[in-house]
Amino acid sequence: MSLIIAHQYAPALAAGLVPGLPDNVEFVALGEAAETAWTVPSSAEILLISQNSAAVGIGPDMPRPVGWPFNLKWVHLRSTGIDKYPDWIYEAPLLSVTRGGYATPIAEYVLAAMLSFAKHIPEIWTNNRAAWHSHKLGGLAGQTVGIVGFGAIGKAIAQRALAFEMTVVGTRRSGAASGIAGVTIASLEDVLAQSDHVVLCAPLTDATRGMIDAAAFSGMREGAHLINIGRGALIDTDALRHALEGTLGGATLDVTHPEPPPEGHWLYTHPKVRLSPHVSGSSPHTEATVNDLFLANLSRYLAGEVLEGVVDPTARY
Repeated sequence: MSLIIAHQYAPALAAGLVPGLPDNVEFVALGEAAETAWTVPSSAEILLISQNSAAVGIGPDMPRPVGWPFNLKWVHLRSTGIDKYPDWIYEAPLLSVTRGGYATPIAEYVLAAMLSFAKHIPEIWTNNRAAWHSHKLGGLAGQTVGIVGFGAIGKAIAQRALAFEMTVVGTRRSGAASGIAGVTIASLEDVLAQSDHVVLCAPLTDATRGMIDAAAFSGMREGAHLINIGRGALIDTDALRHALEGTLGGATLDVTHPEPPPEGHWLYTHPKVRLSPHVSGSSPHTEATVNDLFLANLSRYLAGEVLEGVVDPTARY
Protein backbone atom coordinates (compact mmCIF):
# COMPACT_ATOMS: atom_id res chain seq x y z
CA MET A 1 0.00 0.00 0.00
CA SER A 2 1.34 3.44 -0.97
CA LEU A 3 2.08 6.17 1.53
CA ILE A 4 0.53 9.36 0.18
CA ILE A 5 2.40 12.59 0.86
CA ALA A 6 0.68 15.76 -0.31
CA HIS A 7 2.80 18.86 -0.82
CA GLN A 8 2.45 22.55 -1.64
CA TYR A 9 5.92 22.89 -3.16
CA ALA A 10 6.75 24.54 -6.45
CA PRO A 11 7.82 22.01 -9.11
CA ALA A 12 11.54 22.77 -8.87
CA LEU A 13 11.51 22.42 -5.09
CA ALA A 14 9.55 19.17 -5.23
CA ALA A 15 11.91 17.76 -7.86
CA GLY A 16 14.83 18.05 -5.44
CA LEU A 17 13.02 15.90 -2.90
CA VAL A 18 11.68 13.15 -5.17
CA PRO A 19 14.93 11.15 -5.66
CA GLY A 20 15.20 10.52 -1.92
CA LEU A 21 11.64 9.28 -1.39
CA PRO A 22 11.01 5.55 -0.78
CA ASP A 23 9.50 3.55 -3.65
CA ASN A 24 6.15 3.13 -1.91
CA VAL A 25 5.51 6.88 -1.62
CA GLU A 26 3.01 8.67 -3.83
CA PHE A 27 3.99 12.33 -3.93
CA VAL A 28 0.88 14.39 -4.67
CA ALA A 29 1.31 18.00 -5.84
CA LEU A 30 -1.34 20.42 -4.57
CA GLY A 31 0.24 23.38 -6.31
CA GLU A 32 1.80 26.47 -4.81
CA ALA A 33 -1.42 28.49 -4.97
CA ALA A 34 -3.99 29.37 -2.32
CA GLU A 35 -6.83 27.99 -4.46
CA THR A 36 -5.43 24.45 -4.51
CA ALA A 37 -2.84 24.16 -1.74
CA TRP A 38 -5.39 23.15 0.89
CA THR A 39 -7.36 20.62 -1.16
CA VAL A 40 -5.72 17.74 0.66
CA PRO A 41 -6.85 14.26 -0.52
CA SER A 42 -8.61 12.19 2.12
CA SER A 43 -6.06 9.43 1.50
CA ALA A 44 -3.05 11.65 2.30
CA GLU A 45 -1.19 10.80 5.50
CA ILE A 46 1.48 13.53 5.40
CA LEU A 47 1.30 17.17 4.30
CA LEU A 48 4.32 19.31 3.45
CA ILE A 49 3.43 22.99 3.82
CA SER A 50 5.15 25.51 1.58
CA GLN A 51 7.50 28.05 3.12
CA ASN A 52 6.18 30.56 0.61
CA SER A 53 3.30 31.57 2.86
CA ALA A 54 2.08 34.35 0.56
CA ALA A 55 1.64 31.95 -2.35
CA VAL A 56 -0.49 29.48 -0.40
CA GLY A 57 -2.40 32.17 1.49
CA ILE A 58 -1.28 31.18 4.95
CA GLY A 59 -0.98 33.70 7.77
CA PRO A 60 -2.05 34.15 11.38
CA ASP A 61 -5.61 35.06 10.33
CA MET A 62 -6.13 32.50 7.59
CA PRO A 63 -9.47 30.68 8.07
CA ARG A 64 -9.34 26.99 8.86
CA PRO A 65 -9.66 24.94 5.65
CA VAL A 66 -12.88 22.95 5.53
CA GLY A 67 -12.16 19.48 6.91
CA TRP A 68 -8.84 20.36 8.55
CA PRO A 69 -6.82 18.36 9.60
CA PHE A 70 -8.43 15.91 7.18
CA ASN A 71 -7.02 12.40 7.73
CA LEU A 72 -3.46 13.61 8.14
CA LYS A 73 -1.15 12.01 10.67
CA TRP A 74 1.81 14.32 10.22
CA VAL A 75 2.19 17.93 9.00
CA HIS A 76 5.68 19.22 8.25
CA LEU A 77 6.69 22.88 7.93
CA ARG A 78 9.71 23.67 5.79
CA SER A 79 10.38 26.74 7.92
CA THR A 80 12.00 26.80 11.35
CA GLY A 81 9.80 29.52 12.86
CA ILE A 82 6.12 28.90 13.40
CA ASP A 83 4.87 32.35 14.36
CA LYS A 84 3.30 33.11 10.95
CA TYR A 85 0.90 30.17 11.14
CA PRO A 86 -2.73 30.29 12.38
CA ASP A 87 -3.86 28.61 15.59
CA TRP A 88 -5.58 25.77 13.74
CA ILE A 89 -2.21 24.47 12.53
CA TYR A 90 -1.68 23.02 16.02
CA GLU A 91 -4.67 20.74 15.56
CA ALA A 92 -2.50 18.46 13.41
CA PRO A 93 -1.86 15.14 15.22
CA LEU A 94 1.89 15.62 14.71
CA LEU A 95 3.53 18.88 13.66
CA SER A 96 7.20 19.35 12.89
CA VAL A 97 9.50 22.14 11.71
CA THR A 98 12.87 22.12 9.98
CA ARG A 99 14.78 22.68 13.20
CA GLY A 100 18.48 23.15 12.56
CA GLY A 101 18.13 23.14 8.79
CA TYR A 102 19.44 26.67 8.43
CA ALA A 103 21.91 26.65 11.33
CA THR A 104 25.16 26.63 9.37
CA PRO A 105 24.52 29.54 6.98
CA ILE A 106 22.93 31.60 9.76
CA ALA A 107 25.91 30.98 12.04
CA GLU A 108 28.24 32.07 9.24
CA TYR A 109 26.15 35.22 8.77
CA VAL A 110 26.46 36.02 12.48
CA LEU A 111 30.23 35.55 12.45
CA ALA A 112 30.46 37.77 9.37
CA ALA A 113 28.37 40.41 11.13
CA MET A 114 30.56 40.33 14.24
CA LEU A 115 33.77 40.47 12.21
CA SER A 116 32.56 43.33 10.02
CA PHE A 117 31.50 45.26 13.13
CA ALA A 118 34.84 44.69 14.88
CA LYS A 119 36.97 45.28 11.80
CA HIS A 120 34.95 48.26 10.49
CA ILE A 121 34.09 46.60 7.20
CA PRO A 122 33.31 48.04 4.68
CA GLU A 123 34.41 51.42 6.06
CA ILE A 124 38.12 50.53 5.88
CA TRP A 125 38.08 49.69 2.16
CA THR A 126 39.84 52.37 0.17
CA ASN A 127 40.13 53.15 -3.53
CA ASN A 128 42.34 56.23 -3.56
CA ARG A 129 45.62 57.48 -2.11
CA ALA A 130 44.00 60.32 -0.16
CA ALA A 131 41.99 57.83 1.88
CA TRP A 132 45.08 55.82 2.79
CA HIS A 133 45.39 56.19 6.55
CA SER A 134 45.50 54.09 9.67
CA HIS A 135 42.43 52.64 11.37
CA LYS A 136 42.04 51.38 14.90
CA LEU A 137 40.33 48.03 14.50
CA GLY A 138 38.76 45.80 17.11
CA GLY A 139 38.76 42.02 17.32
CA LEU A 140 36.68 39.07 18.46
CA ALA A 141 39.28 37.26 20.57
CA GLY A 142 38.55 37.98 24.23
CA GLN A 143 35.11 39.41 23.52
CA THR A 144 31.85 37.89 24.73
CA VAL A 145 28.96 36.86 22.53
CA GLY A 146 25.59 36.35 24.18
CA ILE A 147 23.19 34.01 22.40
CA VAL A 148 19.55 34.56 23.34
CA GLY A 149 17.84 31.25 22.59
CA PHE A 150 20.44 28.49 22.66
CA GLY A 151 18.97 25.97 20.23
CA ALA A 152 20.43 24.45 17.06
CA ILE A 153 21.32 27.82 15.55
CA GLY A 154 22.78 29.05 18.83
CA LYS A 155 24.97 25.97 19.09
CA ALA A 156 26.26 26.46 15.55
CA ILE A 157 27.14 30.08 16.37
CA ALA A 158 28.83 29.06 19.62
CA GLN A 159 31.05 26.46 17.96
CA ARG A 160 32.36 29.03 15.52
CA ALA A 161 32.72 31.79 18.11
CA LEU A 162 34.78 29.52 20.37
CA ALA A 163 37.19 28.98 17.47
CA PHE A 164 37.71 32.76 17.47
CA GLU A 165 38.61 32.59 21.18
CA MET A 166 35.43 34.34 22.26
CA THR A 167 33.61 33.80 25.53
CA VAL A 168 30.13 32.40 24.87
CA VAL A 169 27.10 32.74 27.14
CA GLY A 170 23.50 31.99 26.32
CA THR A 171 19.93 31.68 27.50
CA ARG A 172 17.69 28.62 27.33
CA ARG A 173 13.98 28.47 28.09
CA SER A 174 14.55 25.19 29.95
CA GLY A 175 17.58 26.47 31.85
CA ALA A 176 19.40 23.24 30.97
CA ALA A 177 23.14 23.13 30.35
CA SER A 178 24.41 24.17 26.91
CA GLY A 179 25.85 20.80 25.98
CA ILE A 180 28.99 22.52 24.66
CA ALA A 181 32.15 22.77 26.75
CA GLY A 182 32.93 26.37 27.59
CA VAL A 183 29.42 27.72 27.00
CA THR A 184 27.57 29.01 30.07
CA ILE A 185 23.78 29.30 30.34
CA ALA A 186 22.56 32.30 32.32
CA SER A 187 19.59 34.62 32.73
CA LEU A 188 18.75 37.13 30.00
CA GLU A 189 19.79 39.98 32.28
CA ASP A 190 23.20 38.42 32.92
CA VAL A 191 23.76 37.63 29.25
CA LEU A 192 22.94 41.20 28.18
CA ALA A 193 25.19 42.67 30.85
CA GLN A 194 28.20 40.54 29.84
CA SER A 195 28.03 40.60 26.06
CA ASP A 196 29.86 42.66 23.46
CA HIS A 197 27.65 41.06 20.80
CA VAL A 198 24.07 39.97 21.53
CA VAL A 199 22.55 37.52 19.04
CA LEU A 200 18.79 36.95 19.07
CA CYS A 201 17.93 33.36 18.09
CA ALA A 202 14.80 32.88 20.18
CA PRO A 203 11.49 31.86 18.59
CA LEU A 204 8.69 34.42 18.54
CA THR A 205 6.09 33.49 21.16
CA ASP A 206 3.86 35.42 23.53
CA ALA A 207 6.68 35.20 26.07
CA THR A 208 9.42 36.53 23.77
CA ARG A 209 7.55 39.21 21.80
CA GLY A 210 9.18 42.58 22.56
CA MET A 211 11.65 40.99 24.99
CA ILE A 212 14.42 43.37 23.90
CA ASP A 213 12.78 46.53 25.19
CA ALA A 214 13.98 49.71 26.86
CA ALA A 215 14.82 47.86 30.08
CA ALA A 216 16.81 45.25 28.14
CA PHE A 217 18.75 47.91 26.24
CA SER A 218 19.55 49.73 29.46
CA GLY A 219 21.15 46.53 30.74
CA MET A 220 23.51 46.13 27.78
CA ARG A 221 27.16 47.07 27.70
CA GLU A 222 28.06 50.45 26.25
CA GLY A 223 28.99 49.98 22.61
CA ALA A 224 27.35 46.56 22.35
CA HIS A 225 26.38 45.14 18.97
CA LEU A 226 22.89 43.64 18.57
CA ILE A 227 22.31 40.99 15.89
CA ASN A 228 18.81 39.70 15.14
CA ILE A 229 18.41 36.54 13.05
CA GLY A 230 15.30 35.37 14.94
CA ARG A 231 12.17 37.42 14.37
CA GLY A 232 11.79 41.18 14.11
CA ALA A 233 9.11 41.38 16.79
CA LEU A 234 11.58 40.18 19.43
CA ILE A 235 12.73 43.80 19.50
CA ASP A 236 10.78 46.90 20.53
CA THR A 237 11.71 48.99 17.48
CA ASP A 238 11.09 52.33 19.20
CA ALA A 239 13.33 51.27 22.07
CA LEU A 240 15.99 50.19 19.55
CA ARG A 241 16.01 53.63 17.96
CA HIS A 242 16.39 55.29 21.33
CA ALA A 243 19.23 52.92 22.27
CA LEU A 244 21.05 53.60 19.00
CA GLU A 245 20.88 57.31 19.70
CA GLY A 246 22.47 56.50 23.05
CA THR A 247 25.09 53.89 23.97
CA LEU A 248 24.21 50.93 21.73
CA GLY A 249 27.10 50.45 19.33
CA GLY A 250 25.11 49.16 16.40
CA ALA A 251 22.55 46.69 15.14
CA THR A 252 22.73 44.09 12.38
CA LEU A 253 19.21 43.03 11.47
CA ASP A 254 18.25 40.23 9.11
CA VAL A 255 14.64 40.42 10.33
CA THR A 256 12.39 43.35 11.18
CA HIS A 257 8.85 44.12 12.29
CA PRO A 258 7.11 44.76 9.99
CA GLU A 259 9.03 42.92 7.31
CA PRO A 260 10.09 44.52 5.12
CA PRO A 261 9.90 47.96 6.73
CA PRO A 262 7.75 50.44 4.78
CA GLU A 263 9.42 52.79 2.33
CA GLY A 264 11.14 55.64 4.11
CA HIS A 265 11.47 53.77 7.43
CA TRP A 266 14.34 54.99 9.58
CA LEU A 267 15.96 51.52 9.69
CA TYR A 268 17.02 51.92 6.05
CA THR A 269 19.16 54.98 6.67
CA HIS A 270 20.33 54.93 10.28
CA PRO A 271 24.16 55.03 10.29
CA LYS A 272 24.41 52.41 13.06
CA VAL A 273 22.07 49.89 11.42
CA ARG A 274 22.98 47.21 8.90
CA LEU A 275 19.89 45.71 7.36
CA SER A 276 19.64 42.57 5.23
CA PRO A 277 16.44 41.19 3.64
CA HIS A 278 15.95 37.98 5.70
CA VAL A 279 18.62 36.06 3.80
CA SER A 280 20.88 34.75 6.57
CA GLY A 281 19.70 31.17 6.02
CA SER A 282 20.68 31.18 2.36
CA SER A 283 23.59 29.13 1.02
CA PRO A 284 24.32 26.84 -1.93
CA HIS A 285 23.64 23.87 0.36
CA THR A 286 20.53 25.03 2.21
CA GLU A 287 17.92 23.34 0.01
CA ALA A 288 19.71 19.98 0.07
CA THR A 289 20.20 20.17 3.84
CA VAL A 290 16.53 20.93 4.45
CA ASN A 291 15.48 18.07 2.16
CA ASP A 292 17.83 15.67 3.91
CA LEU A 293 16.38 16.58 7.31
CA PHE A 294 12.86 15.82 6.11
CA LEU A 295 13.93 12.52 4.52
CA ALA A 296 15.66 11.48 7.74
CA ASN A 297 12.47 12.27 9.64
CA LEU A 298 10.44 10.31 7.09
CA SER A 299 12.64 7.29 7.76
CA ARG A 300 11.98 7.68 11.49
CA TYR A 301 8.25 8.00 10.83
CA LEU A 302 8.15 4.82 8.75
CA ALA A 303 10.14 3.00 11.43
CA GLY A 304 7.79 4.18 14.19
CA GLU A 305 10.54 6.23 15.84
CA VAL A 306 10.36 9.64 17.50
CA LEU A 307 10.70 12.50 15.02
CA GLU A 308 13.03 15.48 15.35
CA GLY A 309 11.78 19.06 15.26
CA VAL A 310 8.37 18.21 16.74
CA VAL A 311 6.41 21.29 17.83
CA ASP A 312 4.97 21.47 21.34
CA PRO A 313 1.40 22.75 20.77
CA THR A 314 1.33 24.29 24.24
CA ALA A 315 4.67 26.14 24.03
CA ARG A 316 3.97 26.87 20.34
CA TYR A 317 7.55 25.95 19.47
